[in-house]
Amino acid sequence: MHIHHDDLTSLAKLKTWFLSQQRDLPWRNHPIPYAVWISEVMLQQTQVAVVIPYFERWMRRFPSILDLAGASIEEVLKEWEGLGYYARARNLHAGARYVVDHYQGELPSSAEKLKKIKGLGPYTIGAILNFAFHQRIPAVDGNVLRVLARYYGIADDICKPKAIKQIYSLTETLLPEKEPWVISEALIELGATICGRQPKCVQCPLNKQCQAHLKGLTDVLPFKAPRMPTTVLHRSVAIIHNGKEILISRGVKGKVMQDLYEFPYFEKTTTASLHEQIKERFEIDVQQQQVLPEVKHSFTRYRAHLFPCLFKTDTRKNIEGHEWASFQLLEQYPFSSGHRRIVNSLKFNLYGALKEPH
Repeated sequence: MHIHHDDLTSLAKLKTWFLSQQRDLPWRNHPIPYAVWISEVMLQQTQVAVVIPYFERWMRRFPSILDLAGASIEEVLKEWEGLGYYARARNLHAGARYVVDHYQGELPSSAEKLKKIKGLGPYTIGAILNFAFHQRIPAVDGNVLRVLARYYGIADDICKPKAIKQIYSLTETLLPEKEPWVISEALIELGATICGRQPKCVQCPLNKQCQAHLKGLTDVLPFKAPRMPTTVLHRSVAIIHNGKEILISRGVKGKVMQDLYEFPYFEKTTTASLHEQIKERFEIDVQQQQVLPEVKHSFTRYRAHLFPCLFKTDTRKNIEGHEWASFQLLEQYPFSSGHRRIVNSLKFNLYGALKEPH
């Protein structure tokens, strides 16, 4: 399949634009396979500005696949804390251990071998092969789907296999033999900085050939079917301390918050009822001390409203699935993002009341 003359013109313009306008991103400065892998996983569902400091800290903490594989899951989740979608971090950890066991700690340069590594999907595999190994393999993410759906005027739902397959094939055709990774990065960069939800068509190097722009369809393309609605949760969070330690629990395997720590929570209820629920669940007596500010956070398709309340107990008993943690050591535990905000609220507002006596 030959590239159309107009597409060749567009590609030349795109390359010129990219080489002069590309952002200075840390993973572009060191496109080793491991760095590409980490950056691409972090960039899933997460904005570039948020990822940059996490990526830099991660590469200092785990500079190689061997370092990542040798770390505990708690250490890995602690570095990931706040990025969300924690299955990504667990898959990176499991993937690193697999690479050490099977490939001597070096990412392989074939799609077939990369597919066996946990958490690596078609886009991430394409990105590693294209950006790190400089192979002529498409790396088609949401940015590329959006750019080419508009450029070619594709009306099919871009979340469905038919459109994805079509755009993958078009991308494969567009990639030149010489430096194909430049065009791959340029398409992604264009989608990230110019061809966003509200496109800046005047600044776009492809506007002379873009079908959506020429036909006034940029507000309807790309087409996506409506997503599942967000579920709103209201939870009462019980911060129970005995003067020295606070009760926390670790997310169980198979749950969204697996391996992350949280405070005990209950479906939103009155303070009086919360007392009773704590007593019923943990068989301890508590006294309310303070209501803390509401915290909001989102995960997967949920929007949670957390209503934290501080309680004191004179009891220190072993409670299944929970542990008593020293207040000073809470910083060392990987918490889910909403409960991390509660930890910070405790730290800034109540440290004096809770810290251990000298």
